[in-house]
Parts: sequence; structure tokens; C-alpha cells
Amino acid sequence: MRLSKKSEYACLSLIDLSENYDKECVKISEIVKRKEIPQKFLEQILLSLKNAGYVRSKKGSSGGYKLSKKPNEITLAEIIRLMDGPIAPVKSVSKHFYENTPIEKSKKLIKILIEIRDFMLLKLEHTTFADLIK
Repeated sequence: MRLSKKSEYACLSLIDLSENYDKECVKISEIVKRKEIPQKFLEQILLSLKNAGYVRSKKGSSGGYKLSKKPNEITLAEIIRLMDGPIAPVKSVSKHFYENTPIEKSKKLIKILIEIRDFMLLKLEHTTFADLIK
């Protein structure tokens, strides 16, 4: 598994919003400054997160972004899948994005890749953004 910059920045922005969960809305400029995320990229990421129901926005001088869910209700796996798609070494061992691949010709190799996928999923599906701010 290799995370895209989009996934990395999405995770960083959600960490920032989790750290500020009990506060009012967080301005994009504040996240940009604290997490060093390019503003245009962050705007696209926050729109994706908003469309998926993870954040909400408020317009105006006191506006910004806020989590729609509690930090302990959002897992790393959810966000990585949203931004990058499958969490698997190859699509033929993906639980949610299965596609045939040539590697399926080797049952032993597929078995190892499934074990790798399961190990990653166990960690990613059981790690929430609340865990990342403790």
C-alpha cells in the first residue's frame, strides 16, 4: 500500500479538525498554516470530505470547517479508501474493489498478499482519528 499525497493531506486535515473538535469552525488558512498543506489542494480535499459526510462547512466570518462525526467514529481505513481506493497490494485481493489480476495464477502468492492486506486492514480499520490525537 502506498498513500497518495491526497490521502496524506486528508489525514493531516482530519487530525487538525479532530484536535479542534470541541471548538468552533476551523478556517482553511489555519489548517494550511499548522499542517503545511497547499491551500488549493486542501480546498479540494475538504470538498471531498464534505461530500462524503465527514466534515461540514459554515460560511461567513466565523465560518470554516468542522467534523460531522466524532473523531472516534472516523477510521484511517475509511479516509484512505475515500481518497485512494483499495487498501490492498493488488486489486484481486481487495475486499471492496476486487478486479481480476494476472497474479491470481499463483495461489500461494495470493495467500501471502491476502495476509498482508488483512494485517493492514486490522490496523487501519481499528485506528480512529481520536487515537491519533491522544
